[in-house]
Amino acid sequence: MVFTSIAQFIAPYLGTMRPNLLLIHGFPLDHTLWNANVEELGRVATVIAPDLLGFGENGSDPGTRTMESFAEQLRALLDHHHLQRVVLCGLSMGGYVALAFAERWPDRVEALILCNTRSTADTEEAKAGREATANDAVEKGSAVIARAMVQKVLGPTTRRDHPDRVAQVENMIARQDPQAIAAASRGMALRPDRTHVLAALTVPVLIITGDADALMPLPTSLAMADAALGAQLVVLSNAGHLSNLEAPEQFNATVMEFLKAMPGA
Repeated sequence: MVFTSIAQFIAPYLGTMRPNLLLIHGFPLDHTLWNANVEELGRVATVIAPDLLGFGENGSDPGTRTMESFAEQLRALLDHHHLQRVVLCGLSMGGYVALAFAERWPDRVEALILCNTRSTADTEEAKAGREATANDAVEKGSAVIARAMVQKVLGPTTRRDHPDRVAQVENMIARQDPQAIAAASRGMALRPDRTHVLAALTVPVLIITGDADALMPLPTSLAMADAALGAQLVVLSNAGHLSNLEAPEQFNATVMEFLKAMPGA
């Protein structure tokens, strides 16, 4: 059973032996980022793909939205549906949220999948860039952010061969509330280094990246793989920063294999 939004999250289907897979979208996107994944992954797991606060169908969110506050949202969602443990799968900003969740509630994490993300804090230069993005979103609008970001988040193969995916991502970003974009951008700048969280985990860890991810180059994934005991690192070919969307077949196969190999699967 697959759930693509909080409204579709139907409790009677939960509580089986299948793992509960919580997909956490990146910035500044929404749950439709996972459209190419939820059906296939739903063959082996109960898939939950909510909109983070402020994004998609989850309302506007002025101010600053920290990764910890997103983690609180997800914990409340799990509590509401009486789910004690989940497999967390976060992409980019979603990875930051997953690490914030794992730091506070490690006993509720059955496994961790980190995609195209990093465990370290922003540099001062990166923080300045986050503030510039926040200001641009409010002053110029989401469409301007969208046009700039598609060139960064999608790899050259995707931009050349898949105009439909380019349009999907640009439209997804353009429809987000500018205030929510600004709030999350400023919140990302506040996050601490959470490499120690990876080092303390005793659950299976999978790290996924793309070979053409210019925003999170391979060394960032290698560093996380080194930090987490027994972590598995998979590099998807011809994929940029949105590896799940750019190489969905590779991504789905990798995650499904990981889920099937989990203890008790």
